[in-house]
Amino acid sequence: MIRAFDIPAVRAAEAATGEALTSGDLMQRAANALAVVVLARARERQATSVVVLVGPGDNGADALYAAAHLSEHLPVVVVQVGDQVHQEGLAAATSAGVPRLRVARTRKALTQPVRQALDEADVVVDGLLGIGGRPGLTGAMAGLAEAIPESALVIAVDLPSGADPEGVAPLDVAVHADETVTFGLAKPVHVLPATRPAVGRLTVVDIGVEEPAAAAVEQLTGADVPALWPVPGATDDKYSRGVLGVIAGGARYPGAAVLAVSAAAEAGVGMVRYVGPDAASQQVLNAVPEAVPGHGQVQAWVIGPGIPTDEGTSDVRRQVEACRNALASDLPVVVDAGALDLIEGPREAPTLLTPHAGELARMLSRMEVGRVFHRNQISAAPLLHARRLVELTGATVLLKGATTLVVSPDADRPVRVQSDAPAWLATAGAGDVLAGLVGTLVAAGLDLLDAGSLAALVHGLAAHHANPGGPVRALGVARAIPWTVADLLGASAT
Repeated sequence: MIRAFDIPAVRAAEAATGEALTSGDLMQRAANALAVVVLARARERQATSVVVLVGPGDNGADALYAAAHLSEHLPVVVVQVGDQVHQEGLAAATSAGVPRLRVARTRKALTQPVRQALDEADVVVDGLLGIGGRPGLTGAMAGLAEAIPESALVIAVDLPSGADPEGVAPLDVAVHADETVTFGLAKPVHVLPATRPAVGRLTVVDIGVEEPAAAAVEQLTGADVPALWPVPGATDDKYSRGVLGVIAGGARYPGAAVLAVSAAAEAGVGMVRYVGPDAASQQVLNAVPEAVPGHGQVQAWVIGPGIPTDEGTSDVRRQVEACRNALASDLPVVVDAGALDLIEGPREAPTLLTPHAGELARMLSRMEVGRVFHRNQISAAPLLHARRLVELTGATVLLKGATTLVVSPDADRPVRVQSDAPAWLATAGAGDVLAGLVGTLVAAGLDLLDAGSLAALVHGLAAHHANPGGPVRALGVARAIPWTVADLLGASAT
């Protein structure tokens, strides 16, 4: 599991190192590690010049000490913003003979020597701001970020300057790194979707800081699957393994029902009951003959895939009524697609909402009187808006996207983030497969945060397995679930 810690927890963990912090030992460890990484990347690229951008904080100090080390191997130029920099770090760089250019902090326009240094740089090290920085760059820092040539390899110190350290605020003017070298602990900026695009490759260097007990953000990996996946025992039967009810599809979108039910069957559900009109039921049974049509006892529901709630046909009305009955029950419900329109506020039983950005925008526009939200707002600050939906509904929210967020209403639990899928998975029907997969895990008894994040992980990996490196269709992803899970479980046993 990858764990990231909020900024107060990081500061407390660093302070707990005691003498190592006050003696400057941690900074030297960080600077040495940074220099090693930068030198390795420079040699990989056969680089001949490095520009180190330096701001007023500890990141600037790390960058200055690293510049002194690097100057033994490569030509290095330091560009200093403003007058306040770490004096001992500056002295180390000066003693090493590193040339220094200075820019006024409030002046965005750069001098010709600074522009020339950047234009000629093969590698740029970003040490402008650290975890104390605010989102968005202004003045000379903005000018420097915008002047970095596309041809240069950009390595950020701890985090890309201008990105929100907590990973919530959307990216504004910021450095976009090819690699970020962070020290001791990962932070939310490194893994959350609002800021992750600016981070690039993440390298976490151990400098002797002990992890806090509680993380702000977690990302499951394949190694976590064996402890979470509901593997049946010798005494299990189809009922103890979990019976899932699926209310999906109709005359217009019968395929959504086929995909959701197929995913549940492929994921190993004990039994799946399908509720829908005759035409869709026949297609479901053709694809999944073990499915049981009609109502009956279930442990959880998946409702909404392929149900256009704005239509008034008799089939749709019956499906909507069935969805409302599921929501009125005391059973866990996974609410997807059309059924999201039926959510007006909190329900007592466990509820997992699975919108994509457009659906989340519509839900917030409907529930926040007098406000209108747009998809691009959600995409720019996904965690901010997912948390708002959690507040309004009391539900767990799985916000689908290239990076999937799972946010619990329990404030003591971390946000889960998964980014395991290839871009090929952005295809029609993928969400229906995810709904069936999540529902299987909920019916088996997993709590909603685990079910949502585990399903997102397996869903993404199944897309890779369905056709490595090439296009995938949703049904192919569903069919890849069994051996994806088997592979993950088997890997732990070898």
